[in-house]
Amino acid sequence: MDERVQRKWCEWKEQNLTDEDLKIELDKIEASESEIHDRFYRELEFGTGGLRGEIGVGTNRMNIYTVAKATQGYSNYLKKDSVHPSVAIAYDSRIKSEKFAHIAAEVFAANGIQVYIYSELMPTPSLSFAVRELRCSGGIVITASHNPSKYNGYKVYGSDGCQITTEAANSILKEIEDLDIFNDVRRLDFNDGLDTEKISYIPEAVMKAYLNAVSSQSLCDDNINKEVSIVYTPLNGSGLKCVTSVLRQNGFTNISVVKEQEKPDGEFPTCPYPNPEIKEALELGLRDAKERGSELLLATDPDCDRVGIAVRNNNDYVLLTGNEVGMLLLDYICKRRIALGKMPNNPILVKTIVTIDMADRIAEDYGVQVIDVLTGFKFIGEQIGFLELKGEEDRFILGFEESYGYLTGGYVRDKDAVVGSLMICEMFTYYKTMGVSLIDVLEKLYKKYGYCLNTLHSYTFEGAEGFQKMQQIMQELHQNPLKEIGGMNVIEVRDYLEGINQLPKSDVLKFMLEKNASVVIRPSGTEPKLKVYLSVSAENRNAAEKTEVAMVKEMEKIWG
Repeated sequence: MDERVQRKWCEWKEQNLTDEDLKIELDKIEASESEIHDRFYRELEFGTGGLRGEIGVGTNRMNIYTVAKATQGYSNYLKKDSVHPSVAIAYDSRIKSEKFAHIAAEVFAANGIQVYIYSELMPTPSLSFAVRELRCSGGIVITASHNPSKYNGYKVYGSDGCQITTEAANSILKEIEDLDIFNDVRRLDFNDGLDTEKISYIPEAVMKAYLNAVSSQSLCDDNINKEVSIVYTPLNGSGLKCVTSVLRQNGFTNISVVKEQEKPDGEFPTCPYPNPEIKEALELGLRDAKERGSELLLATDPDCDRVGIAVRNNNDYVLLTGNEVGMLLLDYICKRRIALGKMPNNPILVKTIVTIDMADRIAEDYGVQVIDVLTGFKFIGEQIGFLELKGEEDRFILGFEESYGYLTGGYVRDKDAVVGSLMICEMFTYYKTMGVSLIDVLEKLYKKYGYCLNTLHSYTFEGAEGFQKMQQIMQELHQNPLKEIGGMNVIEVRDYLEGINQLPKSDVLKFMLEKNASVVIRPSGTEPKLKVYLSVSAENRNAAEKTEVAMVKEMEKIWG
């Protein structure tokens, strides 16, 4: 066994661990060098997304000690940056989420940082709202988004309600690295913190203010029929209370919740991979929709920042992609804002560079400026902050990304499945009242702007050798950009390593091609994968798919 791994293993064995699950796991793996190595060969990586990993014992796992160490590092960072720092905390339904949230609260409080924590599980966007509403120095959410049940995570937010920047993450990481996981972490008992008011529960009024802020985005009038049958599943996550409350608050009362997925359950027993992007996660919702004759199914992921939908089309149900819903929302929001006299001067759409290019053409038709940002909703939130500094926040009408994240107002700085659910239901009923389905509207958009196919392809490069090969591929593409892909000429190369449009420098390339096509290539920030996003415009789906296949084959030749 590696000497460093052996030393860490022995150190943990000698500790009087307060979590019984960790003691049991230590004993269980004692005879397996590979299991020990996997848990102790490195520290759980901390970055702009905070921490994320499997739950368990060791430095490479999510547990009360790795959470406490990260929180101590974040506390040290906050105390250097603020005279009287304060934080807000939220958590979802995942295994040990509440425990990790309480541990973090104990560490913050012991460091003299005022803690505001939700008394029940809440969606991630409600944390972004609370940070701003309570004027906190920062915040955290305990969640692993849509990962399988064995994972949990620790998202970190700044005072602006956005996830932290690369610069802030690096500074916090330096603080974390200077700490001993057992000897340098301060903690105050949670109940003692409540007694001394160093820890306070976030008032109910904050949640109500958040729901009111969501409702303020409504673009409905009294002429639409809100009695439509809607099936909703929170996928055993945190969305139930907020999503159903805001829908009912806005007149949608015919809501059926999938019973097996209604209550919070971090095991996700009916949905091993609780991702609203995939059909398997929606099977029970589709079952209920068919039984009830409902025309709309909503599904939010465990921390309720992303929403997926299925709509009835004849006798079947169609799952719409994040890009398709985003385009539908853009068209609907522009149409309704103009009709209601609510369209601001010089409106702005913010989307990520891997999001469908067709949205640009819809925006141009409505006179909407498009700002493209790097992958990650924090960059969309950052743009809202820039507008706010100029007193132009009302220019922002929509932010969306292809991975099912939407936001229609600046009240939070993260994607919000609560407002996404409300706007989707409004849009659906608006068109239904006119006798038109969302599929009909989508087909009209494709007819007007040309069919657009967006696909994502991921290529795995395992181990040190694979990682080196991936770096070499990217280096070669930066130095010698492609001139033709799939028989189409490259008309523009956007090299984000050069810091385009004042965006942070990033190892990403976007090739703009003839015929409204594009290719984005970037290494994953969390996995040993190269991600390739293809956007192809054509007269119909068949033609687009043929072009896309040719492009994929050509791209794959590059990395063999």
